[in-house]
Amino acid sequence: MALPDLRVIGIDPGSRTTGWGVVERVGGKVAAVASGVIRTKPEEPMPSRLQAIHLGLLAAIHSWRPTEAAMEEIFMHKSAASALVLGQARGVALLATAGIPLATYNAMTIKNSVSGSGKADKDQVARMVKLLLTMEKDCPADETDALAIGLTHLIHRRVAGQAAPQAAPAKRERRMSARDQWTAIALRAGVKA
Repeated sequence: MALPDLRVIGIDPGSRTTGWGVVERVGGKVAAVASGVIRTKPEEPMPSRLQAIHLGLLAAIHSWRPTEAAMEEIFMHKSAASALVLGQARGVALLATAGIPLATYNAMTIKNSVSGSGKADKDQVARMVKLLLTMEKDCPADETDALAIGLTHLIHRRVAGQAAPQAAPAKRERRMSARDQWTAIALRAGVKA
């Protein structure tokens, strides 16, 4: 079995459910390696919930040895309280990835990269994740979102040809449009675009 060119853990942090998904690229093919969710109980104290998220992510990272990590950027919340709680969950996820190069992507970029449309709904993104990663089973939404985040990173790294998320490119390269990226991936997956 060939070694992966790149193995990424995508993380979708949340205080109740944190999704994680490890994807890899070997040659020109992308595949899901493993994925799961870390569930916490709302009635538990917040420090216990945050510890469970942190330990769950550390276990996944230790088991699957990703070389890079990707996470969704923070977006605006209607409630300051829910934004604070999400920020805490995201903080422990960031801590779990310490020492691994990390990239962040906004929701529109993730949707656009995976489905070809920045306005795609969750069902469209889930179908494309399942198709592009040739998965047989459906996953919970947070797990699918984490796989989509990891897949987005694989796509952007492939297109940009970067060595690591923190590395600045030596020169500005022309990037493929999201539609062209999607078409190229779909064709590799054997889907008529």
